[in-house]
Amino acid sequence: MVRLSTMVLLAGVILLFIPIPPITTILGIIVILLGISLRLLTNW
Repeated sequence: MVRLSTMVLLAGVILLFIPIPPITTILGIIVILLGISLRLLTNW
């Protein structure tokens, strides 16, 4: 089973490649940081 944090990280990477630069770049970075924080907080 895939972890939620992995799915969030993948969603962030996909958002970085959508060609609407200002909005998706910011959202992609925020989603990637959320995925990293989920991974750190849930898997010590």
